[in-house]
Amino acid sequence: MRIAVIGAGGVGGYFGARLAAAGNEVTFVARGGHLEAMRRSGLVVHSPLGELRTSPGSVVASISELGTTDLVLVAVKLWDTEAVAEELRTSAAHEAPVLSLQNGVHKDEILRGRLTDEQVLGGVCFISAFIEEPGVVRHNSALQKVVLGPYRSASAATGRAVLATFRDAGIDAEGSDDIERAIWEKFVFLVGLSATTATVRQPVGVVRANERSRRLLYEVMAETVAVARASGVRLDSDFADDRLAFCDTLPAAMTSSMHNDLEKGNRLELPWLSGGVVDLADRLDVPVPRNRTVADILAPYVLGRPTGS
Repeated sequence: MRIAVIGAGGVGGYFGARLAAAGNEVTFVARGGHLEAMRRSGLVVHSPLGELRTSPGSVVASISELGTTDLVLVAVKLWDTEAVAEELRTSAAHEAPVLSLQNGVHKDEILRGRLTDEQVLGGVCFISAFIEEPGVVRHNSALQKVVLGPYRSASAATGRAVLATFRDAGIDAEGSDDIERAIWEKFVFLVGLSATTATVRQPVGVVRANERSRRLLYEVMAETVAVARASGVRLDSDFADDRLAFCDTLPAAMTSSMHNDLEKGNRLELPWLSGGVVDLADRLDVPVPRNRTVADILAPYVLGRPTGS
């Protein structure tokens, strides 16, 4: 396949490099120092599953530079989703299937609103990876899973082809007949982990060990489940209990990307996590006081560290 990967950070960098190593023609869209390093030396991925290295020059600075493409992977931060969708519409890749591996439940709604509905595949990934330095991505564990599926039956054959390509590249890939549910299942956990680690400023081990912060973790997830069910997503009513038990199996030092971004003074994806839960809840008249409080507490940091802090 000719694959365009928009965003060459931990997620896009890892999966793009893995797909390239399997013989696919992968072009990354990157920027800044990361772009320049990849132009000079390619992208290096350090992974427990073996080191990967892409060819120098297999990267461009803009979606407008992409050629005809068989698949587009979107792996940018959530605030760039609308811009990416608009740029894709006028690029040579405008007819390609699009698979977003971003966090959250809003991303595909945005993409489907600007591209053709059959064009967008639903997807969710499970991986811990980040840019270690320009041109270098660090994959932290053997976990590298993707779940994907079509929103429309007309896209089923495309979904199967993409699934086969991922599997042929050695990626742990799974098809789903209810991709919206799969995305929400991750979202419930992600909202809980990001909300609590960011507000408590501690990893999950500290959060779950304290009775009150553990209760906060549970209630943030339970509110998210309530919003999902009110939206028509088929989550079990006790799914938050299941996710809390899952949190007890995580390494104590595990944290969230939002907590890391907060510590570094970077922009936060809060409006699409707890803030996104609040927005959806307001439309559906579902009470979400815990997520609303999290969104209020972190509001001054959404665009990065406040001036003078």
